[in-house]
Amino acid sequence: MGKTSTAKRLAHKLDALYVNLTELATKKDFILRKDEKRNTLIIDEKRMTREIGKVIQKTEKNAIVADGHCAADVVPAHLATHVFVLRRDPVELKKLMEKAGFSDNKMWENLAAEILDVCLIDAINVYGKEKICEVVVTGKTVEENINELLNVLRGKRKPRVGVVDWLGKLESEGVLDSYLKV
Repeated sequence: MGKTSTAKRLAHKLDALYVNLTELATKKDFILRKDEKRNTLIIDEKRMTREIGKVIQKTEKNAIVADGHCAADVVPAHLATHVFVLRRDPVELKKLMEKAGFSDNKMWENLAAEILDVCLIDAINVYGKEKICEVVVTGKTVEENINELLNVLRGKRKPRVGVVDWLGKLESEGVLDSYLKV
């Protein structure tokens, strides 16, 4: 919710190549199957990783902004300089997903992933903490998020990890069971 808009805008500001990983996998026919229950595409990660390497070698741009949940599975650590993990308060995220018409299964899966830091943990495991920057996007505009990302890239702000604890927040508010239903 807002990740693609932010990634595209960041690529524009940096004069970087924007790569939507799901679109690339679809275009190159790297889709192994669709998980109907989870409404998710299962991609051939090995072929996708090789393709990302080719894309990086071929581009004349100085930077690439890769956009997608599968980034930690297909973008090799040695090719990444910065990894931004955008975080949104589950209360706001749930409202946005309901408004967008997400299926219940997909919504609960995404909420659980956000609450349990799944994308953050995956990114840390692949890239190490030093390349990761967790950015809270709750209540912010795309432009505000871009400014924060640019400040990190330009060395005006240090990357931070561990800035949110949605599990603790929801638990302290007594509403955790309303958001964690997987």
